Amino acid sequence: MAEPGMSVTPYWELTFDADGDAEGAERDRLLAQVREHGVRDLIVFSHGWNNDRSGATRLYRRFFAPVPKLAPRARLGYVGVVWPSMRFSDEPVPDFPRSVAAGEAVAAAPRPALDKDTRRALLETFPGRAAIVDQLARMLDEPSGGTEGLTEFGRLARLLPAGERPGAADTDEPGEPAVFDGDPVTACEQFADALAALDASASGARFSLPNPWDGAKELLRQVTYYQMKRRAGTVGEHGLGPLLGQLAGAAPGVRVHLVGHSFGGRLVAFALRGLPPDVTAVKSVTLLQGAFSHYAFAARLPHAPDRSGALRDRQRRIDGPLVCCHSHFDAALGTFYPLASRLAGDDRSCAGDEIAAVLGPAWGAMGHDGVQAVPGTARLDLAAALAGRLPASGCVNVDAAAVVRRGGAPSGAHSDIVHPELARVVLAAGRIT
Repeated sequence: MAEPGMSVTPYWELTFDADGDAEGAERDRLLAQVREHGVRDLIVFSHGWNNDRSGATRLYRRFFAPVPKLAPRARLGYVGVVWPSMRFSDEPVPDFPRSVAAGEAVAAAPRPALDKDTRRALLETFPGRAAIVDQLARMLDEPSGGTEGLTEFGRLARLLPAGERPGAADTDEPGEPAVFDGDPVTACEQFADALAALDASASGARFSLPNPWDGAKELLRQVTYYQMKRRAGTVGEHGLGPLLGQLAGAAPGVRVHLVGHSFGGRLVAFALRGLPPDVTAVKSVTLLQGAFSHYAFAARLPHAPDRSGALRDRQRRIDGPLVCCHSHFDAALGTFYPLASRLAGDDRSCAGDEIAAVLGPAWGAMGHDGVQAVPGTARLDLAAALAGRLPASGCVNVDAAAVVRRGGAPSGAHSDIVHPELARVVLAAGRIT
């Protein structure tokens, strides 16, 4: 089936709500039509924090575009997953039009301000929280109250996701991320310092003391990110996983290849938890800058041997490899992910890999340094992966920094994933010739 403006065909979209319930007509259309179109290999891609259908579809159109020429004789079908996520509009996405990637330039307004696109995204993502969003915006525009003001800001920010299904954590360790249960003043100060350090590394000099209200905006960003992270797991486990079971029943010969960017990587990974036990249709999983714990697949956590990752041994549900593409140019995962996971220590002068080193590996992310603590995990650079050295099964870390390297503060290269080389990795992982 053709989709207006889509670069490939046949293409279907699957829309899920926050609880993982699929839009019925789209689901039924896919189940009925995938065999009619003679699809042998179905690539299912989940976006990360694009906050509307048009942004997600634009990503799919651009990423899928080179695939038909790369595998001209393959009988391919394509699915774009759409789920309720959001992105702050000041986050640059390389090569995307300004209306999709960044809204107004960051330099055009003070960093603490919430522009209209971000406010609208917050209202759509957290329905019924308009009064809280308005108050948070006012506090960022007119910061006051010192530590008391920051404390109140943190309290309000943490009310946004109240009442939503919590979703599974990445590991079975107790406790909440620090953005939910830590001291908000400390969080704001450390986020502000990390932002200043990133600016200094880009400009070569630090011109002023960090403003904790800059960190307050980052605290709000991280609260929304962690709620999106939890939601992605819910949609994967309770939505996409069971649907793949239905697909295997409706079209038993179709080989499924899951691809996810950022929290979309968490979504497709957690689909393995919701996959019916007798289904073997998933032939590959490719994570592009996955925004979840690098210990998610570990049977034992190095710092807590009596505990494990939430996806322990789930890579064995794949009849093929689990490929994790990572890049040290990803500031969102190298700097803010570990800080948000667990604020710790007093050293506030680090950025990027130095932040991860200060906090320790317990809080690392897939897209920063790949799958960790899974014995037998292969490690390749991008050239080796594209030269045909991808293993046929097990976990594989692919250093994609050769292409995933562009992007400004605060997220760095986190969204720099639209490259034909990464499309080739997806095909190689799925053994699609």
